[in-house]
Amino acid sequence: MKISLDKNVVDFVPETPAETAAMEVLWRKIIDCAGISKTLAPIGEYIPSKKNQLSFVIEGGDGGKTVWSETTSATNCTYVCGICNKYMNVKAGDTVPLCCGKLMENVD
Repeated sequence: MKISLDKNVVDFVPETPAETAAMEVLWRKIIDCAGISKTLAPIGEYIPSKKNQLSFVIEGGDGGKTVWSETTSATNCTYVCGICNKYMNVKAGDTVPLCCGKLMENVD
């Protein structure tokens, strides 16, 4: 994927058929021709030496479905999904939620 930046405009140019297909899925998820289009907002951090990946959340979109893990919370605390930014308060002894396919993180 080729990415170019011109002031506040970012262009993404797919370089493989798989990237083209993925971009088309993303476009359809974000754009609503008859309503309000959604926006991408950055989440997490971008430190190439740590993890060479950028993550964005689709604002205005539905978050991932919450399911429960077998892990229990040691204390009353708040958990957050690093992908969709969904927050959940969990009591001590309750199971830790999974969201967007990953274990939610304790933010307390």
